[in-house]
Amino acid sequence: MKVGFAGLGAMGSAMAKNILQAGHTVMVWNRSPQAADDLVALGATRAADPTELAYVDVLISMLADDHATWSVIVESGLLNQMAPHAVHVNMATISVALAQQLDALHQARHVGYIAAPVLGRTEVAAAGQLNILAAGDAATLAKVQPLLDIMGQKTWYFGDTPAQANVVKIAANFTLASAIETMAEGAALVRNHGVGAQDFLSMLSGTLFNCPAYKNYGGMIAEERFSPAGFKLTLGLKDVSLALEASQQSRTPLPFAGVLRDNFIDAIAQGDGDLDWAGVATVSARRAGLK
Repeated sequence: MKVGFAGLGAMGSAMAKNILQAGHTVMVWNRSPQAADDLVALGATRAADPTELAYVDVLISMLADDHATWSVIVESGLLNQMAPHAVHVNMATISVALAQQLDALHQARHVGYIAAPVLGRTEVAAAGQLNILAAGDAATLAKVQPLLDIMGQKTWYFGDTPAQANVVKIAANFTLASAIETMAEGAALVRNHGVGAQDFLSMLSGTLFNCPAYKNYGGMIAEERFSPAGFKLTLGLKDVSLALEASQQSRTPLPFAGVLRDNFIDAIAQGDGDLDWAGVATVSARRAGLK
């Protein structure tokens, strides 16, 4: 299968590498060309311009946000040059509004469109163990499922409208950000009563919340280990803002999302935007007089 891949950040590079090593022909593009060097050394073809990706069987994009996705897929002319019945798999976390707009544009061009954002950090992507949240036409999804199976351990299907996958990803990240915030506040509380954050968070992740998210992020908060970032604070703010945007669009109150947004802004205002988003815990610690 001839695959095009746009967006070679840490996640995208790992995903594209797995597809390439599975034996597919892969053409890659990134705004910063040097990001493609390692993949080209492994046998990928470098596209000089995003429109060169138009002549593939499946285009996969893993771009940073709404602006980057619109710029690369639409404004560049890439979508307009794609052959009818090719498939675009958009794996980025984007707004519900943009997801709906992209769906309409792809339908007008008779290009298949699947939304497939992912759960998992860079090391999970490298291992091909992502959880993939997919939505779109079931027959179209079946065409690209072999590629998704290379990148992920499981594909979760949420309906035939692509935006359904995007709202699930937004809700999942909102829920995860909420968990990080509650761990941070709980840790600040016990520290101010003489209990170590490590003791508290180890207990929490070994009993009431015995799951990877609490174990991983609890450890980061306890050790104040926020660099290097697997997922930056600035991206956390973006995703919480997407949740608020989706809530307004559907008239679904998300009162805690407003608290999270303000705390992320607070951390970024203190110069912590490049820290991992677990670094929002510094806000609770500072307000509690622990910093």
